[in-house]
Amino acid sequence: MWSRAGRSRRLGGHACSHGGQNGPSILDSLGLAAVRAERRDGETVALIVQKYGGSSVADTAAIKRVARRIVDTRNAGHQVVVVVSAMGDTTDDLLESAAEITDHAPEREMDILLTAGERISMALLAMAVTELGAPAHSYTGAQAGIRTDSNFGRAQIVGMVPERVARAVHDGLVAIVAGFQGVSKDEDVTTLGRGGSDTTAVALAAALHADVCEIYTDVDGLFSADPRIVPKAHRLRTISQEETLELAAHGAKILHLRAVEYARRHNVPLHVRSSFSEKEGTWIANGPANPQLAGLVPEAALAQNQEEQMEQPIISGIAHDRSQDKITVAGIPNSPGKAARIFEVVAEVGANIDMIVQNIPVANPERANITFTLPEGDARRALDALEAHRDELRYQELRYNPDIGKLSLVGAGMRTNPGVSARLFGALSQAGINIDLISTSEIRISVVTKLEDLDRAVQAVHTAFGLDSTESEAVVYGGSGR
Repeated sequence: MWSRAGRSRRLGGHACSHGGQNGPSILDSLGLAAVRAERRDGETVALIVQKYGGSSVADTAAIKRVARRIVDTRNAGHQVVVVVSAMGDTTDDLLESAAEITDHAPEREMDILLTAGERISMALLAMAVTELGAPAHSYTGAQAGIRTDSNFGRAQIVGMVPERVARAVHDGLVAIVAGFQGVSKDEDVTTLGRGGSDTTAVALAAALHADVCEIYTDVDGLFSADPRIVPKAHRLRTISQEETLELAAHGAKILHLRAVEYARRHNVPLHVRSSFSEKEGTWIANGPANPQLAGLVPEAALAQNQEEQMEQPIISGIAHDRSQDKITVAGIPNSPGKAARIFEVVAEVGANIDMIVQNIPVANPERANITFTLPEGDARRALDALEAHRDELRYQELRYNPDIGKLSLVGAGMRTNPGVSARLFGALSQAGINIDLISTSEIRISVVTKLEDLDRAVQAVHTAFGLDSTESEAVVYGGSGR
C-alpha cells in the first residue's frame, strides 16, 4: 500500500539535490520533520505546496482572494509553501517593452527582465497574507535554492537546496516563492521556459517532501476533454500520473509536460483545482492521498474510496493538438541508413519529431516515403535543413501540410479491454472523418486528421466512449483555462 512514510524514504536524497545523495534531508537537519510529527498528534496537519497561475493573481483583488485561501489553509493547521506566477499579462507586457527597444535582446538580459513579473506578485502576495495575520516571507528562485543550468529562456533544474524555504516553514512562516526562475552556477538569473512555475512548485514539493502539490488554475480540475470543444466533458476525480503524462504530452493544456514528468519521477501527488471555487478538483497520483488531506482532496482520492474502485475506466480522457505540422519526404532510396540520415538532419536543427510513418509504394519498391509530424515552430527549420541536404538524401519531393490536427485517446483500461481501436475508428468513420496517421502506446491511441475536422472528431469520440456528462460541470473562471 502506498504511504507517505515510504515515499519520504524514497525521496530522502532529493531534499538536498537531485544527484541522489544519501543522508539526512534539509527537513531533518532543521528539525522540521519532528515539528510536523509533534503537531500531527493532536490535529490534522500536512505540508502543502500551492501554485497559483497568472489568472489567479491577475490584479490586487485576486491577490487578496488567494491570500485568504492561503491563510485559511494555514489556519486549518497545515504548513504552506506557495509558488506564484506573474500577474495577468505582465510577462507579455515585458516582452512588448523589450521588443520596442530591440529586435535582438541578449538572452541573459531577457531572463532578468522576465523574472520581474514573479517578483512583483510574490511580494504583493506576501504583503496580503501578512495583512491577514499570517506572517509571510517572499523568495526569488535564487533565494529559494533553485539551481539550474545556463540555458537562458529554457533552463533545466539541476539541483534543489531550499534551505531558506524550509527554515521559514520551520519558524511558522508562509514561504512564497517566485515561480519560473532559478540561478545558474555562474549566479546568473535564469528562466525555466513554458510551464516554469508549475515545474518550480513540483520541484519544491519533491525537495520538501510535501504531502501534495496543489496547482491552482481557473478551471475546476482536469476534464475528459477540452470543455470549449465538448461542453458535456466531465471532471476527472482521480487519474494516474502515467495517464496525465500522456494527456499533457499530446495537447492537454492545464498541466505542463515538464511538471508532470517531474512529479512522476519524484512521486509527487498533484491536486489540480480552481482558485475561483471550492470544488474538489482532480487528484493525480499512483496511490491514495494522505488521510491528513481529507476535506482538501476529492473523496475518491482517499485510500478507502480508492479500494472500492475495483475497475479503472477504459478511457480517462481525450487530448487534442492543433499546433503540429506534417512533412513528407517522398521518393527516398529504400536502403539502410537513409531514414536515419533524414532524422539526423532534422535533429541537428533542434526539431522535435512526434509521429513517424514509412510506406513503400507498390509501384516502385525501390523508393520509400517517410512522413512525420512536429511542432509548428520547428517546421521551417526542418524544411530548410532537408532542402539543404536534397542532393545527399536523394529524395524526389518534399511535401508540407500545416493544416492537421491530432486527437489522442488515453486510458489505462486499454491494456485489458479489447475493441478500443475498433470503437475509435468506428466513431470517426460514422462522423465522416478520415484518418491520416496513427500512433499508439500501451495506454494511448493518437490519430491525425484534417484540422477542420478536429473538433468534430473529439466530440464524436467523446460520445462514443460514454464520456459525456449529464450535467454541465466545466466552468472557465479566468478566461484562459490556466
